[in-house]
Amino acid sequence: MDRAASAGSDAMIKPASLRAHLVAALPDLARDADRLLVFIDAGSLVSTFQPGLSFEYQYTLNLIVADYAGHPDSVMLPLLEWVQVNQSELLSNPARRGEIAFEADILANDAVDLSIKLPLTERVVVTAKDGGGYDMAHAPEPQIDPTWMS
Repeated sequence: MDRAASAGSDAMIKPASLRAHLVAALPDLARDADRLLVFIDAGSLVSTFQPGLSFEYQYTLNLIVADYAGHPDSVMLPLLEWVQVNQSELLSNPARRGEIAFEADILANDAVDLSIKLPLTERVVVTAKDGGGYDMAHAPEPQIDPTWMS
C-alpha cells in the first residue's frame, strides 16, 4: 500500500498541528518546547463497512504543559482558536460543549502543570489505485461559514 503524500509521515495530523499552533502562540513554549508533551489516549478506529476502506481515527488528545508560569488563559485562548478551525463541533454543538477537560497541578513555585484533554477525530479517505494499491489522504475539516454564527 502506498501512502498519499498528503498523509505525511505522521500517523495523526492534528496533534502536530495543535502543538505547532501552541508553540507559535506562547513565547514560553517557543523557548522551551520540550515542556509541551502530547499524547494520544483512548484511540479507536471507526469504519462503517460501506463500500471502500475509508475510516476515521477517534482519540483523546492529552496535552501537558509542564511548569507553566503564565496564566492558564494564555494557553486556553490559542487552544480554542485551533479547535474553532480543526474540531469546531466541540464549540458549536451544545451536546459536545464541556468535552474539553483540564486539570492543573499547582506547583510550589507559582507555576502549574496543566493537562488538557480533548476528543479529536481524523478522517482518512482511501481510494483504490489503478493497477492495485491504495491512496490515503487525511480529509480536511468542514469549515463553518462565519455568517451562520452571527
